[in-house]
Amino acid sequence: MGFETYKPTIVMIALQFMYASITLCTRVTLVQGLSARVFVVYRQTIAFLLIAPIAFGPRRKTGNSIFLGWKSFWLIFLAALIGVTINQNIYFSGLYYSSSTIASATGNLVPAFTFLMAWVMGLEKVQIKSLRSIAKVIGTMLCVAGAVAMALIKGPKLLNSQFIPTNGLLLILGKENSDNLDSNWMLGVILLIASAICWSFWLILQVTLSANCPDHLCLTAWLCLFAAIQSGFATIFIEPNINSWKITSSLELISCLYAGFSSAVSFFGQAWCISHRGPLFSAMFNPLCTLGRITCCDFWTICGIMGKIKG
Repeated sequence: MGFETYKPTIVMIALQFMYASITLCTRVTLVQGLSARVFVVYRQTIAFLLIAPIAFGPRRKTGNSIFLGWKSFWLIFLAALIGVTINQNIYFSGLYYSSSTIASATGNLVPAFTFLMAWVMGLEKVQIKSLRSIAKVIGTMLCVAGAVAMALIKGPKLLNSQFIPTNGLLLILGKENSDNLDSNWMLGVILLIASAICWSFWLILQVTLSANCPDHLCLTAWLCLFAAIQSGFATIFIEPNINSWKITSSLELISCLYAGFSSAVSFFGQAWCISHRGPLFSAMFNPLCTLGRITCCDFWTICGIMGKIKG
């Protein structure tokens, strides 16, 4: 009984650390030259290929959940368009123009946006005399203030780069000196904030999706398939050059595979948690992504220091 109660919390904590690692490795992949739009197509295609055998495979006693009604079809199509296709394309573009630190920071806006949307739609009630409601309002204000401060204020480096042995790790930590990236810093911030809005709307939409598609494995598979098709058409239209689809390094391949795996796991985990605890519960764990990013950076920095000492 006790473990069942804490299951959603454990799942959400694990997902945030997964998101942090994806942000770091994707940052390096994009700076090395892989198109953000192509990356999204590969990511969602791999996610569908990984989860489809489980969702549509022999575990089924009946095939009813495999097929979609018109309402479910359009709900999943809309969720894939806003929460995956648009969200991930502008997120990875913003990640390229800014840094993994800013991407993690703007993710802290998701609880605030989700709370406001849920309140407007009647999914959350705010009572002025309720301590719980006051805590939610204060938490929303702190999320917005903290995310804006981290995104817009460029302070001194927190890590001494002389201990970091490779340029690849510099890219992970977001310490690039490219004039082109610096000039587009604000564009990256705006794209990341827009991505947070899309993600919040996607979390709200999951409530209706879970009610219409209670099988979360099938829901995840359809989401990934629709997102892959939508992103594919968008990429062909925006970026028709066939060379942009080439994977030129093992790092890019590994990043695509890991990102695809993370999409399959995270979509299923998010849908399951929201069906049990609601969209705001899922959104409130987003600030942990920043902690996860710092933890991953510390790990790589320690590895770099140890490697330099041994060398």
